[in-house]
Amino acid sequence: MSTYEARLAALREQLKKDRLDGFVVPLTDEHMSEYVGAYAQRLAWLTGFQGSAGSAVVLPEAAAIFVDGRYTLQVREQVDGNLWQYQSVPQTSVASWLGEHAADGGRIGYDPWLHTSAWVKQATSALAEKGATLVAVNTNPIDAVWPDRPEPSKARLVRHDEVYAGRSARDKRQDMADWLMARKADAVVLSALDSIAWTFNIRGADVERTPVALAYAIVHADATADLYVAPEKISDDVIQHLGNAVRVHDRAGFADTLASFVDKTVAVDPERAVAAIFDLLDKGGAKILSQRDPAVLAKAVKNDAEVDGHRAAQARDGAALSRYLHWLSVEAPKGVLTELSAAAKLHGFREETGKLKDLSFDTISAFGPNGASPHYRVDEASSLPIKSGSLYLVDSGGQYLDGTTDVTRTIAVGTPSDEMRTRFTLVLKGHIALARAVFPAGTRGGQLDVLARQYLWAQGFDYAHGTGHGVGSFLSVHEGPQRIATFGGGDEPLRAGMILSNEPGYYKAGEYGIRIENLVLVEEREIAGAEQKMLGFETLTFAPIDRNVIDLALLTAEERDWLNSYHAKVLEVVGPQLKGDAKTWLESACAPL
Repeated sequence: MSTYEARLAALREQLKKDRLDGFVVPLTDEHMSEYVGAYAQRLAWLTGFQGSAGSAVVLPEAAAIFVDGRYTLQVREQVDGNLWQYQSVPQTSVASWLGEHAADGGRIGYDPWLHTSAWVKQATSALAEKGATLVAVNTNPIDAVWPDRPEPSKARLVRHDEVYAGRSARDKRQDMADWLMARKADAVVLSALDSIAWTFNIRGADVERTPVALAYAIVHADATADLYVAPEKISDDVIQHLGNAVRVHDRAGFADTLASFVDKTVAVDPERAVAAIFDLLDKGGAKILSQRDPAVLAKAVKNDAEVDGHRAAQARDGAALSRYLHWLSVEAPKGVLTELSAAAKLHGFREETGKLKDLSFDTISAFGPNGASPHYRVDEASSLPIKSGSLYLVDSGGQYLDGTTDVTRTIAVGTPSDEMRTRFTLVLKGHIALARAVFPAGTRGGQLDVLARQYLWAQGFDYAHGTGHGVGSFLSVHEGPQRIATFGGGDEPLRAGMILSNEPGYYKAGEYGIRIENLVLVEEREIAGAEQKMLGFETLTFAPIDRNVIDLALLTAEERDWLNSYHAKVLEVVGPQLKGDAKTWLESACAPL
């Protein structure tokens, strides 16, 4: 019996003991985080899946794992198809699958600290058609059969200085108090870890690659606040930073506090707060106001200090990446590199800046067929040698005190085929079209998504991920509410000060992947004679785009001009930071087409 077969069998035995006929396993934590600490990696422990988004359902005689298009290939490589049925989202959902497969009258368990209230309602409705019920568990059954489950991180909180944050935590709490007063509410519950970090100007080390701390917070209409965090994580320096208006409590007391808001109006975010929070407030007699967490939009619209910091971080990071690309141009043709060794070298170049706090996500270092998995994660077992004859895709980023970076480049190792050059150029044309876009204020990201896909669509191609996601300031590399996508978001109007990625791609299963990603800043555009406020994008990322994979015949004059202008800016920003052969290489890589 394999490791994962034994784990699945152990969970089924535990479900029998708990009188449950099934259980739902999401990839998240008590804060609805995308990236989670090791203690919350229940889906990975149970199935072997290493992606950053997914869910599973275990029934007595069947089990299914649910992933979106980013992980179609990856899930088949990492999860045993003899144990698990592969399900594609959004074509199906956990709730709809349960409605079809749960036993009549069955009891399906779920952890109310790992699901939203909306999901609970949806699943309850789907199960009701079979006479089955959804049952909230007090203890997650996976924890009962995971003998060496890691403890939550005990890393201490640190202050995030105002020189980087651009605003004091006191001012942010006052804005929230004003927001509450306008809605005649008494308090707002903050459960999203990045919202808490942003609101209190604190950072942590509890989630790999994301500088947040495991905590909950409640901000009141008088601008005071209660912060719930494990006592060992708090230092005198942080207590002093938080000030007298912030009361610090043991994280274990958060649930009891929720039951104390009798006849009080409490705002809670239905998308970011788990069902247990709503249940406890409701049982305690609170009047619940379902509203988006007020930190979400404020955090997304960067202030001047955050924008300046991000530009500095991008310039520094672009130099590190450019040094790496030069090194790669020398070493890759020798055929001695692997995906793992290449990723380690890139990490080293970023560390040499002396400013790197962490990577912003695990580097996607993908050669040839591994590049066809958009969110491929390299390990010892999967690492391929990098050799001539295909494309190497590297998607990476760094966490710096002044900004978070995320950049993808696709490099030809040896001579690319005509097909590779054609499809790379279609992706590049879409990237340029989005970078050059000018649009009215109020435009939503979903309305712009087609700009990046149009040239691929014209040839019958597409990619199964969004075109752009928001990015935090020394916070999460994936930040809402803004997205450039036609599915899974994209309804938020874009505002000046928001930072997003511009990352169209193309993936040929079993052969190669292509993605070109820069970060962009939404900015106001002055247009003579314009009758309304207009916006556009300032490109923030600076590293050369491989000209060896471009079919110049497919580019218009305007597209060539954009690329030449972009490379001139790369040379201006990055050039002074390079020396010797690396600088000579950069000058050649950025020469006009």
